[in-house]
Amino acid sequence: MTHEERFNQLTLTLPPAPTPVAVYRPMVVVQGLAYVSGHGPLRTDGSLITGRVGSDLTLDDGHAAARQVGLAILSTLRTRFGSLDSIKRVVKVLGMVNSTADFQDHPKVINGCSELFAEVFGSADGIGARSAVGMGSLPGNIAVEIEAIFELV
Repeated sequence: MTHEERFNQLTLTLPPAPTPVAVYRPMVVVQGLAYVSGHGPLRTDGSLITGRVGSDLTLDDGHAAARQVGLAILSTLRTRFGSLDSIKRVVKVLGMVNSTADFQDHPKVINGCSELFAEVFGSADGIGARSAVGMGSLPGNIAVEIEAIFELV
């Protein structure tokens, strides 16, 4: 089954591909790798999920926000390449959680994105190396920011 076929079976809705709000590119392709800049939890209506996990948001809220970031990243990939079938595999994910100082479950939050990628790209190609860290704040008070590297076909 192709990545596009898996995606379509999941009946997911992608938000619009985010546009830069500063001086950067949403993605740079170099030597067969797509480096995706940090994305936030962009909803289909263009709004962002905001708040700090551990005070404003629960672990489940953070997990859902990370999944939404994953959808925004998929939107950027699909917009750039026309199809998710251009992706060979997930190489690396860096997840940053806007969290309180005593919050310790950052990996469980970022699982929201990692699980989505595994669903779309399959367990062999959808799970890569990963880091999940907590931040004292994130731009615009977004709940989660994630950047990723993908190998292209």
